[in-house]
Amino acid sequence: MKDTTYSPSKDFINVAAACPVTNVADVSFNLKNIKNCIDKALNTEAKLIVFPELSITSYTCGDLFLNSKLYSSSMEALKELCDFSKLKDILIAVGAPLIIKNCMYNCAFIIFDGKVLGVIPKSFVPNYSEFYEKRWFTEGLNITDEIVYLPFQKNVPFGTDLLFYSGIFKFGFEICEDVWVTIPPSSYLALNGANIIGNLSASNEIVSKASYRRNLVNSQSARCMAAYVYSSSGVFESSTDLLFSGHLLISENGAMLKENDRFQRENEVIVSTVDVERLINDRIRNMSFRDGSKTSISKVREIEFEFLSNEAHSFERYIDKHPFVPSNLSERMDRCREIFNIQSSALAKRICHTGLKKSIVGISGGLDSTLALLVILKTYDMLNIDKKNIVTITMPGFGTTDRTYNNAVDLCKKLGTDFREINIVKSSLQHFEDIGHDESIHDVTYENVQARERTQILMDIANKEGGLVIGTGDLSELALGWATYNGDHMSMYSVNCSIPKTLVRYLVRYVAENEVSEDISAILLDILDTPVSPELLPKNSKGEIAQKTEDIVGPYELHDFFLYNFMKGASPEKILFLAEKAFEKDYSKDVIKKWLQMFIKRFFTQQFKRSALPDGPKVGTISLSPRGDLRMPSDASSSSFLI
Repeated sequence: MKDTTYSPSKDFINVAAACPVTNVADVSFNLKNIKNCIDKALNTEAKLIVFPELSITSYTCGDLFLNSKLYSSSMEALKELCDFSKLKDILIAVGAPLIIKNCMYNCAFIIFDGKVLGVIPKSFVPNYSEFYEKRWFTEGLNITDEIVYLPFQKNVPFGTDLLFYSGIFKFGFEICEDVWVTIPPSSYLALNGANIIGNLSASNEIVSKASYRRNLVNSQSARCMAAYVYSSSGVFESSTDLLFSGHLLISENGAMLKENDRFQRENEVIVSTVDVERLINDRIRNMSFRDGSKTSISKVREIEFEFLSNEAHSFERYIDKHPFVPSNLSERMDRCREIFNIQSSALAKRICHTGLKKSIVGISGGLDSTLALLVILKTYDMLNIDKKNIVTITMPGFGTTDRTYNNAVDLCKKLGTDFREINIVKSSLQHFEDIGHDESIHDVTYENVQARERTQILMDIANKEGGLVIGTGDLSELALGWATYNGDHMSMYSVNCSIPKTLVRYLVRYVAENEVSEDISAILLDILDTPVSPELLPKNSKGEIAQKTEDIVGPYELHDFFLYNFMKGASPEKILFLAEKAFEKDYSKDVIKKWLQMFIKRFFTQQFKRSALPDGPKVGTISLSPRGDLRMPSDASSSSFLI
């Protein structure tokens, strides 16, 4: 039996951003609170802690930076901090001044297990508006390949070219203004391998600056495909002319993992778990990033160190059980609006290109066909084409229930489409007879005969009417291969092909709650409450749906979660670990593992269906198009992926 034990410390790392309480120019007071913050971070098993710019002295010392007492006290504090760090398994980035060859530099001191691993000078020293740092500090932009001697340690690497690594975790650092310039130093560090960037900052507050700062950090983390740990000076800096808020941010590849409430008046540490393996996978997939790495003119000195322990039990990361669906209502509405625009604009292009004004769509009374119909309606509104050119066909069969039938009929009629009904029972029975199949045997042949009969009807009417068959199948069904090959698997244009089932529900609900009349909304809401089913098996004795898809293949919310993480490059063991975290209140580990096994088996065995998909628009980051995001052999083995 395979060992499915998964160690998160192999792929994940806890990182911290800290803002200690400070007194301006009170080095011993500041050091005491820096130590307190480090202890807080250690309690969460953080392996990195980033402090604000010049946090040893405080940022707003002004001309006191030119006083030898402040500088010597700062050096003594750094020595004491090094001693304090011995046997503490955390990389510390702390700010302090450094004088070299009659120049003072605003620096990040990187400390680990009793010594300074390296010192990074601030590349860009601001000297405009409220900033006048050049009065004291020299730019370190072009300093590389330097070695400095500290009062307590010799041969310390000094420069903007330093990268620190332990295993797959590679750290680079920049200071405040560096991230605001046209090409931040972190861009070069990332191209040279840094996947976690720390920024020691002192960014004052003015109206709306926090929002810009947040966007800047997210943007830089996305551009670098890295985690970005940002720590800014707090409210105890001098308020002579400026006010600082202690803004702490941790972002990963454009997504904010953790952010504090600003203006706190006590030591504050925020911690989040970064998925470094995903960052590495994203970089491998992104050819532009790879090409940029080849052309980078900036070289780095790599400084190796080793964390004392690879074990971690604290997992400080929110795992979204529905990664395709924004949890925030406002964001969700914006997402739904955007998706409808993408789908309808894509369909409009195909209609205009072919010159065919008619669309043919099969309507079952289920979610997917309803969404496809709503997309067609929006497209026809956009193109000012009469809705009577939308040919909606319901094709009741052996398993069609009154509920889905009535919803299909009512919806199509109320929307003003060219509605038609074609019962497939007679033709299916004739086909059973033709191929010698016993109609009492409810196997895959029994089911697929009906699915292909429906597709044949749609295709033939499209030829007769001069129109396009619009596909209704969604991304989740494609991932599982839950479609009849050359049945509902096929169409002339597929508008739902990159919409996962969990998102389909919200798109239909969005229309029901925002864009249609009350009577149509009532139909849509009832469709939302109907169990997902292909209705290919006979109804039960009560005339209700007997064939519920999620009873057969498992919950779609699990499969969408599996799909998202699998397409991001996660191993099955890692997916299981993440799913346990996300669904700990919903499913047991055994249940999750059972459906994960099924997902993997079906994903591999059903690739041949995806290899022959019709055209359709990519909507989100995950797509299974054989012409785009997934070029997978149809005969790949799943054996080594099963757990």
